[in-house]
Formats: sequence, C-alpha cells, structure tokens
Amino acid sequence: MKEIFQRFQQSEAEPKGELNHTNAYTLVVAVALSAQATDKGVNKATEKLFEIVETPQQMLDLGEEALIEHIKTIGLYRNKAKNVMKMARILVDEYGGEVPNSRAALQSLPGVGRKTANVVLNMWWHHPAQAVDTHIFRVGNRSGIAPGKTVDHVERAIEDHVPTEFQHHAHHWLILHGRYICVARKPKCGACIIRDLCQFEEKTQ
Repeated sequence: MKEIFQRFQQSEAEPKGELNHTNAYTLVVAVALSAQATDKGVNKATEKLFEIVETPQQMLDLGEEALIEHIKTIGLYRNKAKNVMKMARILVDEYGGEVPNSRAALQSLPGVGRKTANVVLNMWWHHPAQAVDTHIFRVGNRSGIAPGKTVDHVERAIEDHVPTEFQHHAHHWLILHGRYICVARKPKCGACIIRDLCQFEEKTQ
C-alpha cells in the first residue's frame, strides 16, 4: 500500500480537484451542482456565475430564476437551484454567511450529502476526508486498495488501509486515476503506474 501511494505521490505530488471555485462557498456550490454531472460541465455553467456570486448573500440577491439561467445545462438543474437557494438562506441566517467546517453542519445543508461534505473538508480545510464517488469506488475495488460493497465501506477501507502520510491526497489520486487511467470500460492498464501492484485480474494490454 505504501509503494502504491509513493508512486502516486512521485507522479503528482500535489493533486488538485478539477472543479473551479474561488472560496469555500463557491466550492460547496460547485460540488453540490456536480452530482450526476461532469466537472467540465459544472465549470462551464459556473464560469460566469462565480464572476458575480461569491457569497451566500450574493446568491440570494441573484435569485432562483437567474441562477437557473446559469446552470440549466446541468442535469437536475431546477432541483439543484432550489437547494442552492435554500443553502444560501441557511448560511446567511444561521452561520453569518460563512461555510461551516464540520461534516455534521455541512451535511445539514440542503443538497449536501456526505460525499459533498467530504470534498469540501478535504479541498478547503485539508482534512483527510475521503469522498467516494464512482471512480474511487471502482479503483478501490478493482485494485484491492479499498474493497467494499458500498461507498461507506470503501471510505472506511481507505481510512483503514492507506498510510497516514498519504491520507490527505488519497481522494484526489484515486479519483484522477479512475477518471483518466482506470476507466470503467477498457482500463488503460498499459499506462498504469501501479499495474504490477494491482489485484485486477482482467488487465488490458
């Protein structure tokens, strides 16, 4: 396990998330919008939005219909717009316009589940939180790094199996590996830097 993550570290010492944001608030909005959507699609939709909205109060001032115009290219945009507006109201009324830095408080916000909370905790406050999406679930199980039948099982397996010094960046190394190398169909095993350590039996050439 240590060798696997040493290789990831040597390949990219400081992996970054691919969702564009300017602060903790725009990050939580971007992550909430990314559910069942691609980071690329979310970045395109929020490019102009985040030029005029950087705080919950500015989101409230913008209004739901104007928000919809910005994000209507994203799946489930109407429901997401409602949640973003409700979230902005709660942040203004209960948190002084600031994004809380506890998982429980984040998960209490509309449209924010455990995965979204973990992404924000990891990317903004540098907590060793593991946000398991479809890519990480696939890589964890295929490789043997973090096997589990549910995302919660895989999250716990990462926390249990990955050495402490690699916990902070584990989420990004695994998601990027799943997005670009260990893809769902025809994984690019020939380009994989951990191929010889991976337990996946159906490796491609």
